[in-house]
Amino acid sequence: MHLLAAQPGGVSDGSEAVDLGQTPGDIVVISAADTELTLLAQARAERPEVGVPSMRLANMMHLTHNMSVDLYVEDIIAHAKLVVLRILGGRGYWPYGCDEIAAVCAREGISVAFLPGDDQPDAELAALSTLDADAQHRLWQYLVHGGPENALDFLDYAAGLIGFETNWQEPRPLVRAGLHWPGATDVDLARVQSNWIEGRPVAALVFYRALVQAGNLWAVEAVIEGLAEAGLNPLPVFVASLKDQVAAATLGTIM
Repeated sequence: MHLLAAQPGGVSDGSEAVDLGQTPGDIVVISAADTELTLLAQARAERPEVGVPSMRLANMMHLTHNMSVDLYVEDIIAHAKLVVLRILGGRGYWPYGCDEIAAVCAREGISVAFLPGDDQPDAELAALSTLDADAQHRLWQYLVHGGPENALDFLDYAAGLIGFETNWQEPRPLVRAGLHWPGATDVDLARVQSNWIEGRPVAALVFYRALVQAGNLWAVEAVIEGLAEAGLNPLPVFVASLKDQVAAATLGTIM
């Protein structure tokens, strides 16, 4: 049996066991979405190195081999204080991983939340969790709605669950369509227009809501800056999809 070291940017096809090479941390988050893991990593980087819990992030796609799961459970999961998993497709998508993590968390008294990887509830995953229903739901909603603010509150709330003194807010719903402006929150049309120069033509910039959820807006903000430099007033609008009736109607109202 070969044991491979995980490579940055690579995804295991499950044919070989992979060692992620991590050290134990207080909070462990496993997800199949790199965008979600990146968002949480960015949020953790905004917190100080001391006085807050350590965190380990793992992509589920690196843990498809049973031996990879065994290694990660023994080396990382068994030493955590809180484990959060986002399982797209339910327990049936990753049964060995779910069962092994549930078993070690039960044995070691580790708090664990098995959360759906989408916005639909999953009773089977909820039954595997040891956190109460309210805690599961709140953690899930932070990740479902996404965005930098929810990511920070996810970390603060998770820290509070394991005994750290933190301040957190309830998850902030993300609308199906809305306006964005660099560095601003709760953006409305007046906020966007306050950055315009009178007499310039308006250029609409429509982009996917998923970029807001992932906090991956550097390209969008570069285009906003470029439009302004080109003598235009940018109107950045995010939408879930142009096929989404609510998003399409909202876009029509803004435009």
